[in-house]
Amino acid sequence: MSTPGTAAAPEATVRPAQLTLTVVLVGVVLVAMSISGTAVALPGIGIDLDASGSPLNWVVAGYNLAFAAMTLVAGSAADRIGRRRVFIIAAAVFSIGFLATALSPSIVLTDVARVISGAGGAGIMAAGGAILAAAYHGAARNRAFALMGTMAGIGIAVGPTLSGLLITATGWRGSFIVFAGVGLLVAFGAIRVHESRSPGGATDWLGSVLFIAALSILMFAVLEAPATGWGGSRIVLSLVVGLCALVVFAIVQRRSTSPVLAPALVSNRGFMGWSLATLTTSIGFLGVLVFLPTYLQAATGLTPAVAGVAMLLLTAPVLVLPMIAVTLVNKGVSARVVIMIALALVVGGNFWLMALRPENTVAVVAAPLLMIGIGMGASFGITDGQAMSLVPPDSVGMAAGFLNTLRGAAEALVIAGFSASLLGLLSSKLGDATHAAAVSSGRLGEQSAGELEAFTWSWQLTQLGISILCLVLSVFVAILIRQQRRPATSA
Repeated sequence: MSTPGTAAAPEATVRPAQLTLTVVLVGVVLVAMSISGTAVALPGIGIDLDASGSPLNWVVAGYNLAFAAMTLVAGSAADRIGRRRVFIIAAAVFSIGFLATALSPSIVLTDVARVISGAGGAGIMAAGGAILAAAYHGAARNRAFALMGTMAGIGIAVGPTLSGLLITATGWRGSFIVFAGVGLLVAFGAIRVHESRSPGGATDWLGSVLFIAALSILMFAVLEAPATGWGGSRIVLSLVVGLCALVVFAIVQRRSTSPVLAPALVSNRGFMGWSLATLTTSIGFLGVLVFLPTYLQAATGLTPAVAGVAMLLLTAPVLVLPMIAVTLVNKGVSARVVIMIALALVVGGNFWLMALRPENTVAVVAAPLLMIGIGMGASFGITDGQAMSLVPPDSVGMAAGFLNTLRGAAEALVIAGFSASLLGLLSSKLGDATHAAAVSSGRLGEQSAGELEAFTWSWQLTQLGISILCLVLSVFVAILIRQQRRPATSA
């Protein structure tokens, strides 16, 4: 899940207010819960709207894509036109998207509404961080951002569980209405928050548009390929256009006076190593978080509420491990040792999940889920601080934006890739893409033994791919952070 970076200094001294902290923290936990909890609603949405495959997966992927793509734009807008203003607008957009989702009669409108919600969520996180940076200073600011990280962990941890309970009590539409209502309360609460802005910094709009376009087009290709085939003209064209957009984005960044991503930042080996560490843990965490609840409900007949409770094995460690990891590092334990242990836990847990089977499923996955959750939590607690310590003081804002964008993009692409792998493998096993899409969304037929076997086999092979990828990335992390250099302390 993405966390905000620091913002520019305010125009004038702002007195910290408890209301400011409360409103921002409620917004943060709401967004975090909406990211981790939506997966529990997918089976119900699929049945109600007769949807499966990529259209259904866009309920999650569309939100994460918009969240990733809009974070930089929202943060820049907050600095220019007002942090409180952007926060209020973002909370309202978030709520409108959730309400539209709850009222949607079709999967297409649902997907559009989810993209709107994702854009609102990005604004809440980006502007919320900027509000805290403007309202608090020194040690108070550090405590405020520590609380912000803790609330994000709480949201991730309780999201699946609370969403499952809401769905069981009110249906999936009712659960989205509840989120919309809380979002409106956050927007109204922010009206009394002090306004601040720091104009003057130009925005690389061309770079932002190119990044959004490239990510969106590549996501479309990855999601649609299992149904249409990787050799289809539409998929090939999308991949070519998306990759070309990335190349043009890189060229624009090298020539821009105010780039979204400065080339010097990418060439910083230590910073990129810690950035790659957070990417690796996201890859190992997100696929399981989003897709395992569907398997649990399909394979074992668990209700959404019980499936959500089972996912606490994965998410609960994220609530407590960040502070434990930070405490260990502050007491002299090597941060590099801590992150390598965290990565080993993520890699090992993903390999262990290849043992997934329909019988005693929760018991089988309990230990590997704990391992992945512990590794993710430890990483969540130290990667940002270690990465930010390796960049010059005048680049910390850009570095924080890069870390947040990287997390968001990883979330969107991992979800797309995991879904594509499941669908592709199921299609090869069942011989019918439409049938495979239905099975992957948890809709097993009356004679479901063969379908469940194919579903399990697809899960195991997908986990093998994820595990190998995390292992390879972990090796690169170890190489990059081995001889990291810290910048001069002067601005």
